[in-house]
Amino acid sequence: MAVAANVEFVTSLTKSDPQKHPVLIVGQTKHLAKLTFNDVRAKLEPRVTGDVLSAAIASLHPSPTDSCSLYLNLATVAALPVKCSRHNTPARVHSISKLVRSSSIGVDETVMVVCERSDVYASACAVARAYPLYSRKTSSNSTSSTPPTVSVYFLIVSEDSPVVEAPLLASEVECLQSAAFGVRLAAKIVDMPCNEMNVAHFVKEVADVGKLVGASLTVIEGEDLNKKGFGGIYGVGKAASVPPALAVLSHRPEGATVTVAWVGKGIVYDTGGLSIKGKTAMPGMKRDCGGAAAVLGAFYAAVRQGFSQNLHAVFCLAENAVGPTATRPDDVHTLYSGRTVEINNTDAEGRLVLSDGVTYAQKDLNASIIIDMATLTGAQGIATGKYHGAILTNNEEWEQIGVQAGKNCGDLLFPIPYCPELHFSEFASAIADMKNSVADRNNAQSSCAGLFIASNLGFDWPGTWVHIDMAYPVHSGERATGYGVALLNAMCGHFSKDPTLLALSPYNASSDDEANACKKQRRN
Repeated sequence: MAVAANVEFVTSLTKSDPQKHPVLIVGQTKHLAKLTFNDVRAKLEPRVTGDVLSAAIASLHPSPTDSCSLYLNLATVAALPVKCSRHNTPARVHSISKLVRSSSIGVDETVMVVCERSDVYASACAVARAYPLYSRKTSSNSTSSTPPTVSVYFLIVSEDSPVVEAPLLASEVECLQSAAFGVRLAAKIVDMPCNEMNVAHFVKEVADVGKLVGASLTVIEGEDLNKKGFGGIYGVGKAASVPPALAVLSHRPEGATVTVAWVGKGIVYDTGGLSIKGKTAMPGMKRDCGGAAAVLGAFYAAVRQGFSQNLHAVFCLAENAVGPTATRPDDVHTLYSGRTVEINNTDAEGRLVLSDGVTYAQKDLNASIIIDMATLTGAQGIATGKYHGAILTNNEEWEQIGVQAGKNCGDLLFPIPYCPELHFSEFASAIADMKNSVADRNNAQSSCAGLFIASNLGFDWPGTWVHIDMAYPVHSGERATGYGVALLNAMCGHFSKDPTLLALSPYNASSDDEANACKKQRRN
């Protein structure tokens, strides 16, 4: 089997010969121009001289990217795009991942990123994304069974200084290491096929992370879901050979005054159910657990770095399979909220499981901030594209937080309309509280799908609800991206004790506001 690389962030450079230990230097041209040979000498001598490095940097003309070999294909300097629009991330993370991936040789190597301090976190996640963990290839370029190690080193520059600043602190590197672990874990889960990542396997991954960070675990599965009223999760997953489950990881630190819940859609495979997908639409549906995978990776990173408030990760896990007990169109299910749903499309299953998840977060966990994340609609790609997830929320401030957090961490977001009084009527049913799929697929489909979830909390619920549809950013080509891990940590960075995550968060208000919202929620 091919062996996945270890990715390690380092605070200093050790001397090595690029002939035996390849090196990539990547950054914007204006930042690369501030490098001196002494900054990188340890990784380039004796094969590369200062004059060669200077000439290579001067020759770079990115359109949008460019690279120049310093020594064979073993030492390379690469330039990131010059242009960056207001809806992109200044870190240019998508280009970083592509350049690192194309330059990697599969042996011990070093990646040096030259950037401003504000772009370090996003750049670190971008590098991690370039080294996927999952592979079932039976051959490898390397004859060794020992995983290669990729050492990642940051050279920090600023607009105000002509020289490279001091390297990162050990505490900063620890935060990057946690983020990279989370990103690669989420991507691994999404990359794995259902025969290796079914509901039971996913629950084990959740339990393993819980043990790593000391969180408590609650699991409700199979017929117990039905008995307890989780009609959404049970109805979607009851036809599969492995029963559905609701799994919850809980972090409850002393002194917490706010309760946050992250709810992830974990459809480990989506055939569409009896409303079955076509032969070209079904391949890739192993990725339908991308929201839950992101929540798991983000929970690890957040708790590891000192999340100061109550944090619950809620995983809505099911396989939407075809079988004798599968939900039929025209069936009516009662969700955990008590609302009844007439099923008119069994392929609109994500909103059903998430409705149970957010209601559990509200009723059983008393969360005042609920963020759900899901590969919910194909329409998301049409609305916001391959790189930007869609954000829908009842709170305008959190909409702005999400968009800015996306730019800060590299997991981009763009708002879609929140207007239940105009859109929720798409779910009107003559016999139940609502149908599960819209009447008009040309009317803000991604917004409508999210509103279905929100309706189970109630549109007058005083808490904060944020929905993130990331059906397209969850993967790039045939590989998962780990999208969502960095985003959740950036959006909730103000609840962290870690200086890097605090700096990443766009949130400006005091935590007292959230505490008051939490009390108001409990009173209601």
